[in-house]
Amino acid sequence: MSTAALRVRPIEPDDRDQWQTLWDGYNAFYGRQGATALDEVITEQTWHRFFVESDPVKAFVAVLGQQLVGLVHIVYHPSTSRLNDVCYLQDLFTSEAVRGQGVGRHLIQRVYDEARAKGCSRVYWTTFDHNVTARRLYDQVATHQGAIVYVHEMPS
Repeated sequence: MSTAALRVRPIEPDDRDQWQTLWDGYNAFYGRQGATALDEVITEQTWHRFFVESDPVKAFVAVLGQQLVGLVHIVYHPSTSRLNDVCYLQDLFTSEAVRGQGVGRHLIQRVYDEARAKGCSRVYWTTFDHNVTARRLYDQVATHQGAIVYVHEMPS
C-alpha cells in the first residue's frame, strides 16, 4: 500500500456501512461480540453523535481508493489541570489488510492536527498493556507516562 494514496478525512453519512464493518472489527478485538456485543442502541447513538456539530465526539476515517481502512473517534473535554481543553483518542482501528502500513500513524496525526486547530493542549489515550502491536506505534508517536486505568461500572 502506498500511504501517498491514503486520505484521512471526517466521517460522512454515506460511510455508514463501511464504518460499521470497521466498528464491528474494533469491538470484536476488545471481546464485544456475540453475547457480549455492544447494545445496538449505543452504536446508533455513537453514529449520530458524529454529525452533531456541538457534540464533543468526532470521527475520522482513513480512505484508500473508495475503501475505508481505518477509523478514529475522539472526544474533546475540559481539564482540571489545564487552561485549554484536551482531546481523548477513544477508539482507533485499522483493517487487518493494512495493519503495519502507516494507517494508524496517519489517523493519529490527523487527531493531532485537529486537536491543535481546536486549541487543545493535549491528546491522550489508553490501551491494554498486552496490545503489543499498537504499543509499538504509540511508543513512536507519544509518551507513555505509566498511568494505570481503574474502572468502576455503575449499576443500571
